[in-house]
Amino acid sequence: MLSAWLRRAALLACAALLAGCSSLRPWINEPLHGGEPPSMRLADGRDPSMLMAVTLSGGGARAAAFGFGVLSELRDTEFAWDGRRLNLLDATDVVSGVSGGSIIATYYAVHGAEGLPRFERDFLRQDFQRSLVNLALLPANMVELSSPWFGRTHLLARQLDALYGGMTFGDLEKRPRQPQLLVTATDLSRGTAFEFSWDQFLPICSDLRSVPLSFAVAASSAVPLLLSPVTLHNYAPQCPPPVDLVRPTRTAARDANPANYRARMFRSHVRSYLDADARPYIHLVDGGLADNLGVVRLLDRSLADGGLRASMRDMGLPPGTIRKLVLVVVNSERDPSENIDRMDTVPTTWQVVDQLLFGAGARATLETQEFLRDITQQWRNELSRAAQDGTDAFAANAELHVIQVNLRDVNDPHVRRRLLQVPTAFTIAPDEVTQLIEAGRRVLRQSPDYQGLLRSLEDVQRVR
Repeated sequence: MLSAWLRRAALLACAALLAGCSSLRPWINEPLHGGEPPSMRLADGRDPSMLMAVTLSGGGARAAAFGFGVLSELRDTEFAWDGRRLNLLDATDVVSGVSGGSIIATYYAVHGAEGLPRFERDFLRQDFQRSLVNLALLPANMVELSSPWFGRTHLLARQLDALYGGMTFGDLEKRPRQPQLLVTATDLSRGTAFEFSWDQFLPICSDLRSVPLSFAVAASSAVPLLLSPVTLHNYAPQCPPPVDLVRPTRTAARDANPANYRARMFRSHVRSYLDADARPYIHLVDGGLADNLGVVRLLDRSLADGGLRASMRDMGLPPGTIRKLVLVVVNSERDPSENIDRMDTVPTTWQVVDQLLFGAGARATLETQEFLRDITQQWRNELSRAAQDGTDAFAANAELHVIQVNLRDVNDPHVRRRLLQVPTAFTIAPDEVTQLIEAGRRVLRQSPDYQGLLRSLEDVQRVR
């Protein structure tokens, strides 16, 4: 299916050349004008005593279906908290997505738990991929594609816009009790994760509120070669740099430790955006190339800040507020199409591409998962020690639950083998959709860490 996409992309490129060059310029991000941008705080009406985040990995419609199953299971799991009945999806304060995972994460952010079931009809059961190809073949769009500023990913954003009702990040911020949405792309020239968040947009002095959700998801899904990069303007000189970047002495001694190279690299990447003369434009591609799980920036930021407690200070919570912190990390990564280690012939170009995307990518994801386990242990050790300055947002008995939900953990070996071969595409077979949704539910339920979370909650009931 991927090779068919490559052939279609080549035909579209030829057609664009024949059509002559267009001067069309697509939407570009806006600078930040006046006023204080929102800080990293919970939306009004959300309960800070239990903080929960869900990250959904890349993997096209396969990831969207598996992630849909996980979110559905969270929605159907109710519990008692401070005298109120909640479900785990309502309790989720942050939903984050990469590539295919960003499609379902953003749909949930727009439509809420009530509208979540419609995702199956609106996306998973649609031939989204064919519709995208047909859109690109329209004569008017072929002329647009001849513009040096307009690429195939802009057509993807146009199609996604209908899925999200034309909403922007600013529209989401206006809603009460709105969970924060994070979408991760890859900075093409740096090879690092680029997050559609205020934390990322402040260094480039750009207004996240003006960004269409469809643009962010399209950027996160822009697989190189198949889709084009998208571009952001860097307005850094128009704003004062963030305070924590102009006072590096605060962490200089800690960062000098060789073990803290990740914190130093994180700060270096963030500071690179402050030099708009060197980087006036930022080009973004598929987020899975830098961080297919969507957690690396969170972990690196925690290291750079000096730990879990320090990273929570910006939220401005009173001491002793947080009693439970939950992170659910969903991994829908698939296997390479073929095991080239069992072949004695020279791998073909397609086999090399497949291995680079899914073989090397799987290794990077495994490294991220091990990094997450190490950081989780650091966080637990940190919480086990009493805070010294009286500003600790965590309660003395605060609990940390980190739950990894992997497609590779499907118990049935035959089902697992089949699902790990589902292609990374915008459209997959209907029976694959059904199996992936059920797999997402089942793998979450069977997770020992998830079962530990449920045991720590009161009066848990599944309502499905």
